[in-house]
Amino acid sequence: MSTLAWFALVSLAVWVWLLLGQGFFWRTDQRLPPVGGRRASEGPHPHGRRDGKHIEGPDGKPHAWPDGKPHAWPRVAVVVPARDEAAVLPLSLPSLLAQDYPGVAEVILVDDGSTDGTGRLAVELAARHGGLPLTVVSPGEPEPGWTGKLWALRHGMALARTRGPGFLLLTDADIAHEPDSLRLLVSSAETNGLDLVSQMARLRVESLWERLVVPAFVYFFAQLYPFRWINRPRPLATAAAGGCVLLRTETAVAADVPEAIRQAVIDDVSLARAVRRAGGRIWLGLAERVDSVRPYPGLGDLWRMVARSAYAQLRHSPALLLGTVAGLALVYLVPPVALAAGAVRGDTVAAWAGGAAWAVMAGTYVPMLRHYRQPLWLAPLLPFTAFLYLLMTVDSAVRHYRGVGAAWKGRTYARPETAPDRCRDVAPGE
Repeated sequence: MSTLAWFALVSLAVWVWLLLGQGFFWRTDQRLPPVGGRRASEGPHPHGRRDGKHIEGPDGKPHAWPDGKPHAWPRVAVVVPARDEAAVLPLSLPSLLAQDYPGVAEVILVDDGSTDGTGRLAVELAARHGGLPLTVVSPGEPEPGWTGKLWALRHGMALARTRGPGFLLLTDADIAHEPDSLRLLVSSAETNGLDLVSQMARLRVESLWERLVVPAFVYFFAQLYPFRWINRPRPLATAAAGGCVLLRTETAVAADVPEAIRQAVIDDVSLARAVRRAGGRIWLGLAERVDSVRPYPGLGDLWRMVARSAYAQLRHSPALLLGTVAGLALVYLVPPVALAAGAVRGDTVAAWAGGAAWAVMAGTYVPMLRHYRQPLWLAPLLPFTAFLYLLMTVDSAVRHYRGVGAAWKGRTYARPETAPDRCRDVAPGE
């Protein structure tokens, strides 16, 4: 057999393994866990005891029932870090203020050094729309060793904790919530005994480049962090989606969040790992009622979004970068090249193996396209999108070594660091 045929066969074998052995990452059925105490008898929980009939809190009093109706709805503080978000705030903040939540809830918007009147606009929107009470605070510039978003979260969470909330909803300024979003998040967390419930917000998909790049972004994330593995009673992976995170307050304190991850560029994954290390239970899935309203109309906008943190995901390791580039080429680029070259050269094995690998690849992408309500003819274009991500990753490394690192909203972190991955030292389920 030719060298190309061997590469095509290896790529096909990888795709068969990804199809069946990577936590069924391509399925999109991990949605908000249903209320009803599905896991009410799974054993001890660090914050209470479950016996299948109800959940008891640390004080021994009934906390929630398996039918999804908490005995008393816990207080919730919604913390929104915002830097120069005046363009999207009118689309997102009113949705938070309008939450139909049976308990006590409030919104704390942290104006992180905005120059476009974000804080003033937030106050005006609250006065115009009413709803949940809004507090706007400004913490000033981050201290050394802090990334901007986590610095803002630090001040917002500290203020929130003075009000005694049972949960904190950490949500980005570009995320819009349906009126029942908070109620469903809290119900799911309480009745399933979860300490962190995170939803991958449905990103905006309108322009041509958004159609090509955005669904693939979520697809690649799920491939790297299979949701089913994260949501297992004995988890095999750990991650969260930073746009929408419901976090139990006492777990945040136990995990020393956000101080423990203050340097993290990829703050959502670092947050999930910190919670897991503290013994918390985590759930991650796709959102149906939480949407990002931030537009990425051009390729340049999407490129900057990915490139600012891609190399941090690889821990700034040249070896991991080389392995990632080689892996992307083998898995995503070899199949169409083998099919085309094999057909031209008459190399039947290369053409057959390349075509089969490409078909499996496209098939695994179809559920994500359906989730984003996109035409299925985009599925065979996944190799092209993967090539773009390969270039974005390389560019991320180039930016790092040029000293510009992760740049966002006028701030540049020349040598950004991710939080230590101590999760790997913890046995699954611990």
